[in-house]
Amino acid sequence: MTANTSTQAVEPIDPQSVFTVLICDLVGLRFGPDGTPDPSEVRAHIEAKGGRFHAAALGDKTGLEQGRVHFFYQPDLSGRQELIEAAGDGRYDAVIAAATFLPAETVFPLAGVRIGAGTGNMGSRSWGGGSGEGGTAVLMNTPGINSRATAQMVMKAILKVLPDLPVDLLHDRVARGAFDTGRELRDFPTEKLEGKTIAIIGYGNIGREVAKLARAFGMRVVIHARPRHRDWIEAEGFVFAPDLVEAADSADVLSVHVGLGKQDAQTGRYANAGLIGAEVLSRMNKGAVLVNYDRGELVDVAALGGALDAGQVRHAAIDADLFSDASTGGLSGPMLPYLDLVERHGDKLELLPHAAADTDHPSRVAGARQAIDQLFDVICRKSVTNAKGTVPPGYLSVGATTPPGIGPVTAEHLLKLTSSDCSELADVCDRQSRLWKALSDAPATERDKIVAERGEELVRLIDRFCLLTEKLNLRGPYQ
Repeated sequence: MTANTSTQAVEPIDPQSVFTVLICDLVGLRFGPDGTPDPSEVRAHIEAKGGRFHAAALGDKTGLEQGRVHFFYQPDLSGRQELIEAAGDGRYDAVIAAATFLPAETVFPLAGVRIGAGTGNMGSRSWGGGSGEGGTAVLMNTPGINSRATAQMVMKAILKVLPDLPVDLLHDRVARGAFDTGRELRDFPTEKLEGKTIAIIGYGNIGREVAKLARAFGMRVVIHARPRHRDWIEAEGFVFAPDLVEAADSADVLSVHVGLGKQDAQTGRYANAGLIGAEVLSRMNKGAVLVNYDRGELVDVAALGGALDAGQVRHAAIDADLFSDASTGGLSGPMLPYLDLVERHGDKLELLPHAAADTDHPSRVAGARQAIDQLFDVICRKSVTNAKGTVPPGYLSVGATTPPGIGPVTAEHLLKLTSSDCSELADVCDRQSRLWKALSDAPATERDKIVAERGEELVRLIDRFCLLTEKLNLRGPYQ
């Protein structure tokens, strides 16, 4: 199912009602004429739907125009206390967030939408915290919006150290005219990515995109995921590992994409915290690379320090939130424990402030627009797209939506095919079938003739079929 994405018709709002939405993250990352991030694309989307955009905090609600959804753009809100002060009294009916962590004490009686896949930062009790379980408001996300951006950044992190050619050193020497290719190039042997093994933990939208890119580089891809994904993982040509430690065995790279999991109400600990620990790291090939562009808590930092000490891990790329208190300068967030490794292993670390997926302008704009559409659906139709956790009584969950080519193939994808699409696929398959049948039935002595006459046609048909399935979003697990 898809959210209502029409920007042509004004959404019908009860003329006596007023709805308020806080946007607490940037919705435009490209700089405008004034040198600041420009939210104009999202503002135009809101106004086309009949909403109102305010580049300010909510003041007196009684003065707002009735029959409208009002969006209040406050992207600089960050610290826990200032968020509670801004939204602890329920003045905003809903919120749109990306990287900002919403404390449990923030109150949004209607809904919250996270731009992106995970909802671990959506901590408000209004919907029961990041799991969306047990609250009275609706929690949603926009899965797949930044999957490709994240996957590309994962590959960027890997390519920084594999192949391990010291390009900066070579550039410096070449630029100074201090290198002789004939005599000195032999001193810099390296190995390509092709043939190396990457273990991917989790087969959601991001894990699958990483797997596809790794395969394009010729890597052997091993995936650990829920057993129900096994058939589709293997159907897509990847190796399924039923056990986490087994997946890590002899891996040259490990990339984790499973999310935090559920939070224990008593301890506050997430189910997947410390998932990548000493046993997992010890099973990788010596000198392996670890990439955690998911949640900082997923890695046991003490175990990572030990693996870096021993040379078991040669490089770790981590992307996690880091917050600074505006008044005290105190640091917090899941990146904080990794900072203790910098003094000993700074040259083996690449630490990013949760930037891998959250600094891509087109993804952020697309995610914000989708979040707005989903909120209008909740307000106008009581329909919920991309629900996380439980959907409160009175609302109808209408399923999930992802960008084209991301996520599973659904019945909707098949039902959207036109007669022309079906006819073209049938023709390609039928022609392929006849040629394969001819090769199957022919004696070995006659196969050379068939291949000589029809081989080029057969390969073109194979390529055409693959292109059609990609174009029509028919590749992937069926849901």
